[in-house]
Amino acid sequence: MVTQVISEEQLDLSKPIIRKKSITAKNDATLRTEIDCGEFGILVTDEPVPHGGTGDGPSPLQTVLGALCGCESVTFCRAAKEMGFQYRGIEFEAMYTIDIRGRMGERSVRPHFQSVRVQAMVDTDEPEERLRAVVEETEARCPVFNLIRDAKVNMEMLWVRRQSR
Repeated sequence: MVTQVISEEQLDLSKPIIRKKSITAKNDATLRTEIDCGEFGILVTDEPVPHGGTGDGPSPLQTVLGALCGCESVTFCRAAKEMGFQYRGIEFEAMYTIDIRGRMGERSVRPHFQSVRVQAMVDTDEPEERLRAVVEETEARCPVFNLIRDAKVNMEMLWVRRQSR
């Protein structure tokens, strides 16, 4: 193991800074998969009972939608901190559409999301223009947002400024 301590001035952002993360997953020839996230425990994905699953967990696509909301939250928090933007929290509502013919083998139909719509209610007293600046930075940096956007999914992100009452 190598440990280094450097000053911020020594940090060279022009060079890649690679992090490696890993998980393991196990599937027993069913629609249910156990994902071992190490120190973060076990996550189960499954399909609903009407679709042939056991309903033991969210579908893989629901977990992607949850990952989008979680990643936007983390990225927003970091950007807000850097920009001195004060907020009390974010509440997300998210949905997706999919044409299941793609999953059923119809090659002319994309098997992933057709559309994703997310509404993010930001609890803040900051002005709208400051929120816009944090949102712009968030969407530029968020890995999951960019992954979905780069897949050419019709994505609508609606950021709403909500003041506490």
